[in-house]
Amino acid sequence: MTVRPFNLPLIAGFLLSGLAAPALANDKPLLQEGKQTLYQRVLTTPSCQLADSAGATAGKAQPAFTRFYVYQREQSGNAEWLKVGPDSYGKTVGWIKADCAVDWKMQMTLALTNPAGRDPLLFFKDKAKLEELFAKEDPTPLLKPIQNNMKDKGRDPAVVAREPDYAVDLAKNFYLLPVLDAEEVYTEKGFQVRLLNVASVSAEPSDKSKADASNATANEANTLKGFSAAVVFVIDSTISMGPYIDRTREAVKRIYGQIEQEKLLDQVKFGLVAYRSSTKAVPQLEYTSKMFADPSTVKDGKDFLAKVAELKQASASSSSFDEDTYAGVMQALDQVKWNEFGARYIVLVTDAGALDGDNKLSSTGLSAEQVRLEAKYRGVAIYSLHLKTPSGAKNHASAEAQYTDLSTNAFLNKPLYYPVDAGNVDSFGSMVDSLGDAITAQVKAAYRGDMAAGSALGADTKYAGDSATDKAIVEDAALLGHAMRLAYLGEKTGASAPPVFQAWISDRDFVQQNVPTTDVRVLMTKSQLSDLSDVVKQIADAANEGLISPNDMFERLRSVAATMGKDPNQLKDKTIKVADMGLMAEYLDGLPYLSDVLSLDEETWKGMEGLDQEKFIRRLNTKLKYYQRYNADADRWVSLAPGSDAREHVYPVPLEALP
Repeated sequence: MTVRPFNLPLIAGFLLSGLAAPALANDKPLLQEGKQTLYQRVLTTPSCQLADSAGATAGKAQPAFTRFYVYQREQSGNAEWLKVGPDSYGKTVGWIKADCAVDWKMQMTLALTNPAGRDPLLFFKDKAKLEELFAKEDPTPLLKPIQNNMKDKGRDPAVVAREPDYAVDLAKNFYLLPVLDAEEVYTEKGFQVRLLNVASVSAEPSDKSKADASNATANEANTLKGFSAAVVFVIDSTISMGPYIDRTREAVKRIYGQIEQEKLLDQVKFGLVAYRSSTKAVPQLEYTSKMFADPSTVKDGKDFLAKVAELKQASASSSSFDEDTYAGVMQALDQVKWNEFGARYIVLVTDAGALDGDNKLSSTGLSAEQVRLEAKYRGVAIYSLHLKTPSGAKNHASAEAQYTDLSTNAFLNKPLYYPVDAGNVDSFGSMVDSLGDAITAQVKAAYRGDMAAGSALGADTKYAGDSATDKAIVEDAALLGHAMRLAYLGEKTGASAPPVFQAWISDRDFVQQNVPTTDVRVLMTKSQLSDLSDVVKQIADAANEGLISPNDMFERLRSVAATMGKDPNQLKDKTIKVADMGLMAEYLDGLPYLSDVLSLDEETWKGMEGLDQEKFIRRLNTKLKYYQRYNADADRWVSLAPGSDAREHVYPVPLEALP
């Protein structure tokens, strides 16, 4: 096992504090050591009390995970005290002891992934135990006794806490797992794993919520009786799609017949969104995307068929072979009330590629990556049934890449992408039948109270076809159904991150080291997000100029960097990377991911093919569109301190959404 010290601070550069200058210099919080714009911040523990003065004997108890800015440090007796405020705009509220809070240099949080398909994450007292486990080719003999102790006794000498059995929803039960230290480890199995020292500061539940959660856990089978599924077909309704539209209707009609017999009518609902392309370019297309059936309002099979009766293929051709696929998917994501359902599925049916976000005909301005992140946020799994018809042969490879990205599922760690060779209608129908049967079987299993992954396989699900694809669809649906039941139970029981304070975890499963246990969220304020958006736009604009003259891109970036105070002599080096040009000040220092933007230098840019340069610019432009969506999304902004200025509210931005 090879250990390499990790570059700290992990996300310090994202603490874009100080963008709005306070009126007086002494009204600013203290700066972090060695930083020019990043202020000192701490997170409170449950023992923190806010006092009127340093050294006070009593104060007001503070909620765990409150974020304070540090304005002054003072020694009183044997203790260090901190004068703190809820934001960076000069407002202070009192004093807390330094030893009841933890310095938070990295404004990011880790979100626990759905525990389906992996062992529950263990929070260890010491890093050494993690290193010992990853140093083994097979860690199971060391790991099993620890897991057994946690399961049977609820404790083990090496472990502080264990992840809940059910999935924890960050959006509904916000928690912080701030990273205090980190190290990269290369395991004996050949994987790169991060060992993370975290401070778990989840909110303490009320006695009532504890009792409700306990009752729900004790009555797991009863709780699962409320588990339901929504399946929304998102169908390309352009010319040539008529047979597939008809076959989808036939499949849903058949499935509704089954669920009515099984008395599961309230448990399984179907919806349908159809999409085409830009009506500005071709008015005869009638719509870009349209909701024909909302699963929340569909009563039964007859009602569904009545709502989609008018759906037919377009009478006019689109202006390009690619259609506005993401318009249809985003309408389904935005307009369906997904929180009414435990299992959430979108089934995309198309024979064409998707308009990328930078295409002038795109109505969303988004690409596959951003749409996938939106689906992940809502807990929706996207299936892509790609009809590889002969007429679209030249488009197949690019469309496959798009839909593989779009349908990559975090639960399964694989794409739910299923090609239909030659666009065969019978093969397509068999896939839709298999998928509908599998989802219905999972809901039936939940209604019976079954929690085991694959418990419905064989018992309830019949393969509609004999192909390997049909079997893969059914098996994937069984694993997904298990993950979604864990998420549902987590929501109903109010599952939360363990209320421990400091521990070491790994970002990968010990045995299945390709399976992540955490996702990174960078907590950014509106001004930080705006600032990042401005810089990315400048890079995109410079890159556009560079398409005309390869020298222009870095000349423009040098000019921008110089106006921001960067030494012009340092900028002359043609091997200097964007990350070193000072464009983003301290924003992106030490990010734990590989960025094609920040790692770019002039020589690499000039050596890129024109098509690769265009793809680079398209990625930047779609990220810019996504930042606009974040800014407008009022529901996901979070206050980390009572009474803080609204400008200090943060948005949990997924790491992969950054440039």
